[in-house]
Parts: sequence; structure tokens; C-alpha cells
Amino acid sequence: MTGHHNFHSENRGYLPAMGKQWLLPLYDPFARYIGIRRVHEKLLDRANIRPGQRILEIGCGTGDLLRTLKQRHSDVEVLGIDPDLSALRRARRKAARSKLQIQYERAFADDLPLSDDSVDRVLSSFMLHHLAVAEWAPVFREVRRVLRPGGELHLADIDGSHPGQDGGHPHRFGQTEESLPELVLAALADAGLSGARENGYGRARLGRYVFYRADAECGGRSD
Repeated sequence: MTGHHNFHSENRGYLPAMGKQWLLPLYDPFARYIGIRRVHEKLLDRANIRPGQRILEIGCGTGDLLRTLKQRHSDVEVLGIDPDLSALRRARRKAARSKLQIQYERAFADDLPLSDDSVDRVLSSFMLHHLAVAEWAPVFREVRRVLRPGGELHLADIDGSHPGQDGGHPHRFGQTEESLPELVLAALADAGLSGARENGYGRARLGRYVFYRADAECGGRSD
């Protein structure tokens, strides 16, 4: 599942999962505390995954979403990408312990190591708010590039329009307050993905979150 990739991106910076690299050992306990497994289950319920499909997760972190996916669908091919090598090492160890075939690769979401029209589904869970709004467009264009005609993007992210009691958002990593549904939907549409829409929402200890869906048109790209 390799192809297009710009290796000049190797030394770019990024925001780690817990905001600071030294906090990574706390990420999995934190994810359990906020109920991330339930969110992952709901996201996969919406993803219309079928046998034999190729699935990509962008911003896979320590790999919990893809482990849940492979436990539910053993007959799909999966790849997780993330810029954080330490998180990827944890993801590989967890997959090996679970005896699950999951491929992980270091990459940035706006520079995917994949050929055009090569995956059936792209998934993302709480990655988008790690990016500034201006960084969304190249990410979604890459998603559009790698999705096969008829493929689908399914993502979950924090709803920045619902602040906490103190006026800020209870989850304070990244660009949380810019993660607004109207901005996400506009960025998806601007990237050439069709049918961009909210696909449900929920609440967890990190606050309100939204599911989104967008599709790659069966007629192909019109660059």
C-alpha cells in the first residue's frame, strides 16, 4: 500500500497525542478513562466496512482504533499512519500482543504514502483538532486522492462549539476551539469530497464530539 510520498516531510514538527512527548505513557490510560473504545465502536458502526476492503487511519496514535477494527473485521487490510514514532512503536507492540496483522507507517496526513485510488475507507479519530484550520485543506485533498471512487471518509472529532463551564473546552490539546462543524464540513467540500455531513454526535469525558462522513464520487476526480 505504498506509492506517493514526499520524504522531505520527515523532519517536520507535530503535536504529540498528549500535547507533550514525555506524556505519551499516559495516553492509553487517558484514552480508557475518557471512554475512547465506545467512540471507536460507534465510528466503526458508521463506516460500512466490507470484506476485502483496504482501510487507512490517519493519525492512528497508539493503534486502538485499528485493533478494534481488526477484531471486528479480520478480513480487511489496514494501514495506520502517524508522525509520532514513539506512538507507532506502541501500536506495533499492541498489535503483536493481540496477534493482529496491522501495518503502521510514519507519515503525515497531508503527504500519504499511498497511490491514487488505493483505499476504500479513510478513518480518523480525534486527530483533526491537532491541526490548525489552514492545515485541513491539504489533508482532505490527500484523502480524496487516495480514496477509490465510491470510497468513504469517516471521522470523529471534538466539537469546539460546545465549551466547558469555564468558557474553554474540557479537552485542551491542539486547536480545540477551532474544530467547529461548519468549518469541518466546508473544508471537506472544498477538497472535492461529496456529501459532506454530520453523521451523529456523542459525549464523553473530553466533551461533545461529532461524527462526519464524506464520499469520493463514483465518477472520479475532476481536478
